[in-house]
Amino acid sequence: MEIDVARDESRIPEIDRLRGLVMVLMALDHMRDFFDANAIRFSPTDLARTYPFLFFTRFVTHFCAPTFALLAGVSAYLYGARLADPRRLSLFLASRGLWLIFLDVFVVSPVWTLGSGRVMLGTLYGIGCGLLALSPLSRLPPQAVLGVGAAIISTHNLLDGIHAKALGDWGPWWRLLHEPGALPLGAPGGVLYPALPWIGVVALGYGIGPLFLRPTARRDHILHASGLTALAVFVLLRGGNFYGDPGAWTSQREPVFTLLSFLNVTKYPPSFLYLLITLSGAALILPTLERLSGPIGAALATLGRTPLFFYVLHLYLGLGGAIILALTRGYSFANVAGFVSAGKPPPEFGAGLGGAYLAWALVVVALYPLCRGFAALKQRRKDWWWLTYL
Repeated sequence: MEIDVARDESRIPEIDRLRGLVMVLMALDHMRDFFDANAIRFSPTDLARTYPFLFFTRFVTHFCAPTFALLAGVSAYLYGARLADPRRLSLFLASRGLWLIFLDVFVVSPVWTLGSGRVMLGTLYGIGCGLLALSPLSRLPPQAVLGVGAAIISTHNLLDGIHAKALGDWGPWWRLLHEPGALPLGAPGGVLYPALPWIGVVALGYGIGPLFLRPTARRDHILHASGLTALAVFVLLRGGNFYGDPGAWTSQREPVFTLLSFLNVTKYPPSFLYLLITLSGAALILPTLERLSGPIGAALATLGRTPLFFYVLHLYLGLGGAIILALTRGYSFANVAGFVSAGKPPPEFGAGLGGAYLAWALVVVALYPLCRGFAALKQRRKDWWWLTYL
């Protein structure tokens, strides 16, 4: 394999830019959760209640978690290539995975459960489990890890017929792996991101890691071909409702809603078709970001170098802003918690989808200087090992 050693000596800007773009889109989704009361009332992919702009606001953010998980795997490979110590890489991946799960339980869950003590295992749990699994897998050749990841992604929907309620005492543990639902041992909360498919995505990212040591032109050619192939497979499988998603698409009352039905693939857990369309998008856009220079490219790269820092701060800033808005309108914190629990906020609650877009812009602008300063700190203090966990 032809290796471009120089690319292994520093960060790859297009990876940072793609990660930064993912963080910006993710913030849009979360500001919608905080500021648009319809996010409490119904799912934006419920075709009986949604409308096209709301659906596509949600759909474009579907690309975030799979892309971030994939890049976590790619970054793990590149870090291991620089480290040249399989044992240290394995220990780092295990500790990093445990750290992400810890953050999901104790730092992120309070945002979504309004400090009620309930635990919601979400994005960081899924990626953390992926890194934990990658810890032993990283001892294998990357081609073998690629095969493991592709096999999990493409076949895990064969397990859709296995349900926790049929497994007795083992049922809650199955939810940690493949079916959203309640936590084991009667713990308060639930699982949103069952681990198995996310393990597959992280492994896939590690498996394609060597591709990012090849010359740019060759890498981009492979990414384009892979992305278009994945997209074609998606259209073929989805068009005939053959395989890859538990929900079939159907003809709707209007052509645009038929299109929405076709695109309405399952995220919890991420189906094969969901991962095909989202990861194909990541493969197709990354080469474009390699050519994105100027202020926009620099801003995205900055956010992409501080993803966890941005992730945690934007959640608390968004939640804080939403609560302040509710308090200024005469609602109490107990009122807000009740609306979220019951799923029935009053019509005037929140700021609507337009308000969510405004909040999104304000949050990204407010956090950018902080992320730029933190990125500079990480660059300046490479001797502070703990910064690699942030």
